[in-house]
Amino acid sequence: MSSFFPPAPSFGAQRARFLAAAHAAGATLHRYPHPLPGPFGEALCTDVAVLGDANASRLLVALSGTHGIEGYYGSDSQTAWLGELAGRELPADTAIVMVHLINPWGTAWQRRVNEDNLDLNRNYLDFNRPLPNNTAYDDIHAIYTCTQLAGPLRQEADDRLDARIAELGWQGVMAIVEAGQYRHADGLFFGGQRASWSNQTLHTIADTHLAQAKVVMTFDLHTGAGEYGHPMLLTIVQAAYPALPAAQRLFGPWLYTLITGQDQHSETGVAATATGYTSQALLDALPEVRLMPLVIECGTYPGAQIHQVLRDDHWLHLHGDPLGATGAGIKRALLEQFYPADPEWRAVAALRTWQIFERGLAGLASV
Repeated sequence: MSSFFPPAPSFGAQRARFLAAAHAAGATLHRYPHPLPGPFGEALCTDVAVLGDANASRLLVALSGTHGIEGYYGSDSQTAWLGELAGRELPADTAIVMVHLINPWGTAWQRRVNEDNLDLNRNYLDFNRPLPNNTAYDDIHAIYTCTQLAGPLRQEADDRLDARIAELGWQGVMAIVEAGQYRHADGLFFGGQRASWSNQTLHTIADTHLAQAKVVMTFDLHTGAGEYGHPMLLTIVQAAYPALPAAQRLFGPWLYTLITGQDQHSETGVAATATGYTSQALLDALPEVRLMPLVIECGTYPGAQIHQVLRDDHWLHLHGDPLGATGAGIKRALLEQFYPADPEWRAVAALRTWQIFERGLAGLASV
């Protein structure tokens, strides 16, 4: 069967480069196979590379691919730093853990979401408790299930979205949409009704590789939110945590603290109304660890532009053919939104990410 799915970038190439860099750096590797294949029938998995003593009391963790399409930036950042770490002596009693592409299906299929159309940063919840009830989303759900990419039905959906924006403002509508919803599996920013494969795998990784440590600093690597070419360092949690003052001292004014909640607001472009973030999940999973859950978010294009392309990709997987020619164009557009081809953007993102990694590694000993 012929396929128009873009051959590059690809999950396979990203993984091969990461594994080569990990081997060269002397890391120990662990593999967590995913049950589904990629667009070319390739096997998918999450890899964990541990550099240094696995029993070290201080760990720096870099996690890529929470939102699959953003994993290309995250993977490149991890691979580049592993290349620099090869032959370097780490600080005493310190190790580095690289979690490569925690949502491998999303990266391989070039989607922000996972195989169940759910956003991992809305999925890290206790599903034994009542789920958030985003009733405001119900009124606009039909906008996102339109059966046409172009034509009168899409125009009708666009008009309905424009009307809500005129009523509530762009930020008001996004506060509803991006908060996450748990009733419509075919909707945008779906959080799921059970723990996803990636959710379960991350908890297994935390239990296996992180729980023995005393101090852990994590970096969840993202793109999309914020001004073009401006990487941000954030901590995104439901409430202040014990190690927050230490993180604030270490990174100073570079660190933006975002407290999430139903009525919260943020100027960063990151959804403050959402729950189920990776950072909070790690805090909950590692209560005995002095944990600093941090996020690097590299800004790309305006939110309205990204939203439009996300709608197109959502249509593609609901009603179109991801392996067709139209799908290839949508995939190229989506990749540009989350990993711009602009070499200057990539250089700035790479430099700032490296600076944050190095500052974190140097500062771990003081925590």
